[in-house]
Amino acid sequence: MEAKISSTITLNNKTNMPRLGFGTWKISKGKDALEAVTWALQAGYRHIDTAKIYGNEASVGKAIKNSGIDRDKIWVTTKLWPTDFIRAEKAFEISLAKLGLDYVDLYLVHWPVPRTEKKVWRKMENIYITGKAKAIGVSNYTASSLQITLDIANIAPSVDQVKCSVFGYNKKVYELCQQSGVVFEAYSPLTHGKRLNNETVGDIAEKYNKTPAQIMLRWALQKNIVVIPKSTHQDRIVENKNIFNFAISHSDMHKLDKLSE
Repeated sequence: MEAKISSTITLNNKTNMPRLGFGTWKISKGKDALEAVTWALQAGYRHIDTAKIYGNEASVGKAIKNSGIDRDKIWVTTKLWPTDFIRAEKAFEISLAKLGLDYVDLYLVHWPVPRTEKKVWRKMENIYITGKAKAIGVSNYTASSLQITLDIANIAPSVDQVKCSVFGYNKKVYELCQQSGVVFEAYSPLTHGKRLNNETVGDIAEKYNKTPAQIMLRWALQKNIVVIPKSTHQDRIVENKNIFNFAISHSDMHKLDKLSE
């Protein structure tokens, strides 16, 4: 069982990615993003996820710089937007400049565009070769898009970041990731708070003296899934990190698995 927030998973290129991250989707640029990322770093998170399209790369970078934490202690992910595929290298450099960083730990293709997988992945490989992205991967890829990429890759994608919670995820993608050594990473693992009042989750949370959110995140960890919950509330940011001091039993994991739609 993972014992602490700094627990990592080893990617297929031998880099170590923290299993728990902090997501910044829908956290507006400026004060909100700066404040939320600052709270996350103060709480012990060392994995921050952003993207060009979120519009908050500059705020994320400022929070990292102001934290006083050594750069090599923080895992930073950002993403390539589909309209930037043609000029991927330039888009990457713009993201780096906004972040104020010399490199990112993970650069992802944000969405697949059918029949462009090979061309886009070659550009991602070129970025990886520069050393300015320590790992590369994809996001929102279906099993077919991921398989196409795996088949043509000279440098295999390390991660597929997809929407996933205890209430539903693409099992074909999950199984392909497990079989091919690609890390399956979950965004929206707490369903934006919409399903926290589920009776089964609530009963299990009460049994372990945990919150429903903590149960949903712990379920993902035990399925070898990296999670990046998001919150703009400091107390919830702290709450979401406290998932490393207990384990859900096999029978309760089975009950949670049955919630998947």
